[in-house]
Amino acid sequence: MQATFAATLFDEWCRLGLREVVICPGSRSSPLVMAAASRGDLQLHVRLDERSAGFFALGRSLATASPVAIVVTSGTAAAELHAVVAEADLAGVALVVITADRPPELQGVGAPQTINQRHLYGSMVRRFEEPGVARHEAARSWRPLASNLWHDALGARGQRGPVHLNAAFAEPLVGTATTLPEGRAASEPWQTRVETTAMASLNLSGRRVLAVVGAGTSATVISRCRSLNWVVVGDATANGTLAYFDALLRSDTFAKNAEPDVVIRLGGLPASKVLGACLRAWQMPVVAFRGAGPVADPDGLVSATFDGLPDSTSVLMGDGDYVAWWRSASDRVDAWLSTSDADSQVFSEPRVARTVVRWCNERRVPLVVGSSMPVRDVEWWTPARTSVTFANRGVNGIDGVVSTVLGVAAGQTAVGLVGDITMLHDVSALVDGLGDAGGSCALVVVDNGGGGIFSFLPQQNALDAASFDRLFATPKRHDLVNVARAFGHDAERVTSSSELDQALARALAQSGLSVIVVSVPSREENVHIHERLNERVRELIEVPN
Repeated sequence: MQATFAATLFDEWCRLGLREVVICPGSRSSPLVMAAASRGDLQLHVRLDERSAGFFALGRSLATASPVAIVVTSGTAAAELHAVVAEADLAGVALVVITADRPPELQGVGAPQTINQRHLYGSMVRRFEEPGVARHEAARSWRPLASNLWHDALGARGQRGPVHLNAAFAEPLVGTATTLPEGRAASEPWQTRVETTAMASLNLSGRRVLAVVGAGTSATVISRCRSLNWVVVGDATANGTLAYFDALLRSDTFAKNAEPDVVIRLGGLPASKVLGACLRAWQMPVVAFRGAGPVADPDGLVSATFDGLPDSTSVLMGDGDYVAWWRSASDRVDAWLSTSDADSQVFSEPRVARTVVRWCNERRVPLVVGSSMPVRDVEWWTPARTSVTFANRGVNGIDGVVSTVLGVAAGQTAVGLVGDITMLHDVSALVDGLGDAGGSCALVVVDNGGGGIFSFLPQQNALDAASFDRLFATPKRHDLVNVARAFGHDAERVTSSSELDQALARALAQSGLSVIVVSVPSREENVHIHERLNERVRELIEVPN
């Protein structure tokens, strides 16, 4: 009966569009694993560490824009997925999380690998189901159970996100599926209904419009916003937005002259604190569109919210001169940076980001950006991204980023840009690499000897150097090239933009994971480099053309 239950779940999910399942070894989950493995229409990814596996599944869902299932056994295996559920919740990534569990008679009696898994992830999941041990008389509920989980992962009751099935199994755990309950006619893919009529009252004709976009906003939507004569700035994942806005807004003169008549908000927020400060200081109307997903509004600035997405009506056309003024300033910064890069012998962290983004743009290779400094350097110091770009911008943590990179790269090509601490934090991802999914992945690791983001924060000046390093920067003495090689992956160290270009070409010309460790100036020097860049931009744009 348990084998039939598990087979029915996967049969229904496959009818609805499931194509990939991430599996972690375990005994209690055997009925689920065997059901998934029996199907020729599912691609299986087997990974040892549940935390890494969860973020690998997240990467696959990001890359395919479709729900991915992950199956783990009971106990701490289920707890290991908590971090990825949190990320998928806030980032709106569809995951079907399936945790095996002990039957009721083994709960609370000291049975091994048994914890309370009921509502383990709390309100982070869109739906929680706990059907109990499979019973014949409940067979007609199995397909609706699977269907409801699938549709809620796709956003049937709001935003896309993770769902959780906690499935109890009693021994014996190995069996043979019998006739499955009859299925309904194949349903159409779920599409969230979007209302657009409510925005009829919005008139932006000839006004200075600044659109701030973040995670969840597609390149198509961004292109539409630009076509409306809106200045569009965004986070590292946003394709085609105006570059260098953070550096521009650090000029008080520019920020004053850049004050818009209205701000449009779509999706998540950029990392820039400078932009956030300007939005608070300008005190202009802020209008949100929910069609790209939930709108981040931690400062409570949104004064009006519309369903759907902006359309191309004339009443939404902004001031073209305002757009041209912003574009001129951005172009001046871009031209100066190109000259500066050519003249400089210092391979700084911003230059690493620019090299990677340029390389991915030119070859249309997906890019996954790590948290902390990489996501900021990509947002602040690179040209507009034109290749698809991902980042774990839900919780914004460094947890599982390498696994996310591998998930995106599986079966295709991708580049990851992360810091040294991020790599070490998720080093278990190197155990499986790309697994048997194939593909090519270049993991670019910025090696600045610790957590570089902390050198920009007040903690740097509040403590003596030794205490700061021990408590915050946490430098590690591992040779990252040797670490990668120890797991069986190709690895090399580079010290210049040309060497990085060549290493990326080599990495993606072969299959598997290649780790490229980039030597950069110290964390302290990195702060000074950013200060000098921002000061030069300030001088550049405040001098009349």
